[in-house]
Amino acid sequence: MRLKLKKYKEQLQDWPQKGHHIMAQYDDEKIIVYQSYRKEIGEFAVKNQYFGGAFSLERMTWIKPNFLWMMYRNGWGRKEGQEYVLAIHLKMDAFKKYLENAVYSSYNERLELSREEWQNQVKESSARLQWDPDHDPFGNKLERRAIQIGLRNDFIKSFAQEDIVLIESISDFVKEQHEFVLNDDLDNLLIPEEKPLRFDEGDLNRKLRLNEN
Repeated sequence: MRLKLKKYKEQLQDWPQKGHHIMAQYDDEKIIVYQSYRKEIGEFAVKNQYFGGAFSLERMTWIKPNFLWMMYRNGWGRKEGQEYVLAIHLKMDAFKKYLENAVYSSYNERLELSREEWQNQVKESSARLQWDPDHDPFGNKLERRAIQIGLRNDFIKSFAQEDIVLIESISDFVKEQHEFVLNDDLDNLLIPEEKPLRFDEGDLNRKLRLNEN
């Protein structure tokens, strides 16, 4: 497994407690995002290092750079059809391209456009973004917001075939760490090392409301 790991409680001391933050493991070249699938799709992706087979290019797929947000959504890999947990090493340039072209999945007056204009953008866009409450290992809501990005059309095709550096299964790791959560033993819980991501482009940071409460 290529992920850098660190004890949850050690990371917690350095994490922001509220605001909009892309919590992720990344460097200049790539960022880790997470997805969960049924075994058939997950095994194909790991074996072939791209998404194909039973993976649908016709449906929107959502990527999450925040490990604990993924664990909240897939129930630590225990929800039906989400047992196979993948860590996807994604090209940073591709991740930025998704965000630059993404349209918010719900309307807000702060978008500075009319509802009709927003609806037209949603129809035409190949990427969506939304902020949701982040969660702790037990699934409790936090004040900090977590991002997820939806991809379809051209972006889902490039994501599936061109934008990925490495796909690895972390299903066994997830099961092992979930045992610590079940036993209320957060002192020993290991998760991928994460920190807030900001971009050099101020316009993109503003679009994403990074650090805003």
